[in-house]
Amino acid sequence: MPNKTIYVSDEDLPLFQRAQDLAGGKLSAAISIALRRYVEMEEGRQEGYDEIVVKVGQGSAVRKQRFSGVLLGEWGRTVGSRVEMFRVYRSRKGRYVLHVDRSPDWPDSVSSGPGNWLENLFSREALRTYLGLADSTWGFVQGEATLEVVETFEELRGRIPDELYDLVADLAARPVVEDLDI
Repeated sequence: MPNKTIYVSDEDLPLFQRAQDLAGGKLSAAISIALRRYVEMEEGRQEGYDEIVVKVGQGSAVRKQRFSGVLLGEWGRTVGSRVEMFRVYRSRKGRYVLHVDRSPDWPDSVSSGPGNWLENLFSREALRTYLGLADSTWGFVQGEATLEVVETFEELRGRIPDELYDLVADLAARPVVEDLDI
C-alpha cells in the first residue's frame, strides 16, 4: 500500500489528534472517511444538489437523516388542530423522497367540540372560557416526521395531496442543472 505524507500545521494538530481518537487510533481511516464524504457532497453540489438534513421520528426518538437532493416542492395544510408539511425532493440517485412533518396536536375543550373554532368562538361557553370565566381542558399528542423513498414519481400519487402532486409533476422530469450553450 502506498504511503502519503500529509503536512499538518501546529494549530491543526489537536484536530488531527481528535480525529485519530474518534477513528480508533487510525488517522488514515478518519481521513478516508472525511475525504469520501467531501467528494460525494462536492460532486453533488457541482451537479446542482444540496445537502438535505431532515428530522424523522416522534418525541425523544427524533433523529436526523441526511441525503443529497433538490427540493421540488412543499405543501402545508391543517388537519384538526395539527399542521402537516409535505416536502418532495429528488435525490441525487434519481429517487423521490417524501418528508412529512406533522406538528403536535393540541386539542382543547373549546376548539375540539363540534364545528370549528369560529363557530365555537361565538358560543356562550366558549366565550366564558376564552375570557377566563370558565374552566378549560386541553391535551397534547407529540408531532411526528416520516421519510419515505420511492423509485418513481408516480408512486407519490396518493401519498401527497393532489395539489402538490400537480404542482411538482412537471418539475420532476426536468434536470437539476441545465447547461446552456449560449
